[in-house]
Amino acid sequence: MWAGAAAILVLAILSASGARPQSSLPDASATPGATNPAVTQTTIGETICARGWTRMVRPPVQYTEELKRQQIRTFGYHDRRLSQYEEDHLIPLGLGGAPADPRNLWPEPRTSPDGWGADRKDELEFALNQLVCSGRLLLREAQQAIATDWIAAYRRYVGPPHYPDAPHPSAW
Repeated sequence: MWAGAAAILVLAILSASGARPQSSLPDASATPGATNPAVTQTTIGETICARGWTRMVRPPVQYTEELKRQQIRTFGYHDRRLSQYEEDHLIPLGLGGAPADPRNLWPEPRTSPDGWGADRKDELEFALNQLVCSGRLLLREAQQAIATDWIAAYRRYVGPPHYPDAPHPSAW
């Protein structure tokens, strides 16, 4: 009984202060996603499917760290420790996401109580890039799926998660 009352009190305090817990999904009104106009279905061979593309377009760490700091404050996150977040592209660079557009960047929790943290999204990004570059999925379809609800996209294109902290495929 006390645990339930304490949880309600914490939520009330957070709501009153404007602070909010972080979600595995970004707030669509603040982070709707944005695409890079240089990346189209026609240009994927020279852009997202070319080795080294993301390194060429990735914004400087100084820019993303400062943006992360600002967004954590602006979005009202109660946990403001920068190390707990990855400033992530909602539509990843490997799917033609806009590199430096704040509408496409958000402080994504590295870990999440529901198991849908940054590593899990990275796994989806890799799978979608492989599908697009092999011609099995249209670029626009992949972009829309990940921007709309990346957890639903994970379930559709990767499958059910086996355990909460599954490592990125590159770690295997």
